[in-house]
Amino acid sequence: MYEILDVQQDGNIAIVTINRPKALNALNQQTLTELRHLFSEDLPKREDLSGVILTGAGEKAFVAGADIKEFTGISDDEQGAKMARNGHEIFFLIEEFSKPVIAAVNGFALGGGCELAMACHMRVASENARFGQPEVNLGIIPGYGGTQRLVQYIGKGKAMELMLTADMIKANEAHRLGLVNHVVPKGEAVAKAKEILTKISTKGPVAVAKVIESINAYFQNGVDGFEREVEKFGTTTATKDFQEGAAAFIEKRPANFQGC
Repeated sequence: MYEILDVQQDGNIAIVTINRPKALNALNQQTLTELRHLFSEDLPKREDLSGVILTGAGEKAFVAGADIKEFTGISDDEQGAKMARNGHEIFFLIEEFSKPVIAAVNGFALGGGCELAMACHMRVASENARFGQPEVNLGIIPGYGGTQRLVQYIGKGKAMELMLTADMIKANEAHRLGLVNHVVPKGEAVAKAKEILTKISTKGPVAVAKVIESINAYFQNGVDGFEREVEKFGTTTATKDFQEGAAAFIEKRPANFQGC
């Protein structure tokens, strides 16, 4: 089905590997097209899915950036805006996906790669991971949400510094700033991501989806996040999962959630 993405099912977890190691897994249009299909058509149909891990092939890079060779054909601002809008749409599909998506960052996450990692709900980084938005070195700006999401994660001042200087930061610094959830030894990022998703899979599936939706609402223009929380809280209280969760709590036993 896919030429670049390697999609493997490990129990209820989908492990998605961007497989262009010779190009340091750079995001070309084919990769973006496959990611769009994956998150809009493929994964939503997998009823047993509890979470997704997104990583890169090889030991050097998660995604080292966009494929700059494809940028050379842009001749006017409309073409550039169209490319950025396409990236935004795809990354929003990931950010708004109803199951948790964790980026297992196993090396360079630069430019579009950093933006892709930030579109995921969480990030686990190997010690050798490096993060950055170096687009100003090329005379352009981040175009796949970087100017917005990096501010959300680490604040305006530091985001401004990193994007204006094009500096890279190491995994531990990314963790200190709040960009990364966990830093693990090299080669263990996927395993840590699986550990997190396995824990989440024991929780109420409807509640997990509504937490993702409600948190995302905080950053959406024109949306009252508090009102969204009220709405989704009401939704969850009307589910069989809530009845089961409450009964399990009272009876001091594990809950058997059905996702309804």
